[in-house]
Amino acid sequence: MDSNSIAIIFSIGVLIMLSAYFSATETAFSSLNKIRLKNMANSGDKKALLVMNLSSDFNKILSTILIGNNIVNIASASLATTLFIKYYGNAGVTLSTVVMTVLVLIFGEISPKSLAKESPEKFAMFSAPILRVFMFVLAPLNFLFTLWRRLLSKFIKSDKSPSITEAELMTLVEEAENEGGINADESELIQSAIEFNDLDVKEIFTPRVEIIAVCKDDSVDEVREAFTEHGFSRLPVYEDSIDNVIGVIHEKDFYKWVNDGKKGLDDIVKKALYVSPNTKISELLRQLQQAKTHVAIVVDEFGGTMGLVTLEDILEELVGEIWDEHDEVIEYFSKVAENKYIISCNADLSDLFEKFDMNCNSADYDANTVSGWVIQELGQIPDVGDSFTYKNLFVTVTKTDQRRVLEISAEVIEEASDTSVE
Repeated sequence: MDSNSIAIIFSIGVLIMLSAYFSATETAFSSLNKIRLKNMANSGDKKALLVMNLSSDFNKILSTILIGNNIVNIASASLATTLFIKYYGNAGVTLSTVVMTVLVLIFGEISPKSLAKESPEKFAMFSAPILRVFMFVLAPLNFLFTLWRRLLSKFIKSDKSPSITEAELMTLVEEAENEGGINADESELIQSAIEFNDLDVKEIFTPRVEIIAVCKDDSVDEVREAFTEHGFSRLPVYEDSIDNVIGVIHEKDFYKWVNDGKKGLDDIVKKALYVSPNTKISELLRQLQQAKTHVAIVVDEFGGTMGLVTLEDILEELVGEIWDEHDEVIEYFSKVAENKYIISCNADLSDLFEKFDMNCNSADYDANTVSGWVIQELGQIPDVGDSFTYKNLFVTVTKTDQRRVLEISAEVIEEASDTSVE
């Protein structure tokens, strides 16, 4: 083998290495974690900052890689063809095609891409200085491809969707939890914060029938009894009927007012905040902060009282149930036997579906609570003993009053194909 052939073989080896570099770089830049990279850059890593700056124009990176990869692959194939023809004649074309295809696939594509995929950020930081040189050298060709891409964009409209959607962000949080980056409590808190802006007041408020309020004309003893019996620090005050809530009184203000020997609640009634049931709780939180109050009255389209929502109700959507020393801890789901539960109908419908691993979306129902869902399924205010089957649950009404369902029993069964009502 003469020196010329040795030089060709050496050149082919160098070209395959360059092919491996371009392939690995493409995988690294398309797979890198931008959040992790940003944190590294903020920590003072100059190579990470370089990668971030380069990746800001990914189209230019991709053009450079593809141009470079095609040039080295075509060049290596041409050199190999020349070498094989020299030693094998016409059969050399076929032999060079087979040999180079195998070599490029193994050493120029599959192996480097697999290695770069394992640690994309590290390889991207390694390749970035070299890639910057190639981007400078191939700038004229990149310019031509940029013009071509702009021409194509006039005929093909791109989808300008967000780089990370809310659903993708939720998936990232779940993956972080599964990989041990965050614990279950942190994951739940982050997911609650992401979903926070999607919730309406009507999904968390206390309904009208459960409101504890006092009348403007109630005696001191009646107001004191309301505070003492129910343990609330604030109570709505109405005039004539609950549909006419005029404000809110604070327990501290009430007892100070009593000690001062004053009469009439007018002096201590604070102005009420009124909101629509369709108000986002994130917006309500801002309104409560601006009004410097903890309670808002939910009104319907006719101005009547639908319910009440507190600052605590909003915070519970972020951190879960908040129990203080005066609260009676409520077990919404009580297991009484194997596959059988007693369920308080004040429980959220979404919690029911999650508890029993139902592939259902509570947003598809008009009801927010289990009580409303049961009434919706039965089509009427049920009596004790009424029952129905829903997916994998056999539901029986166990406690009611004249207006709503208070308690049900739920037995887990084999999933039924259709909902049936008895």
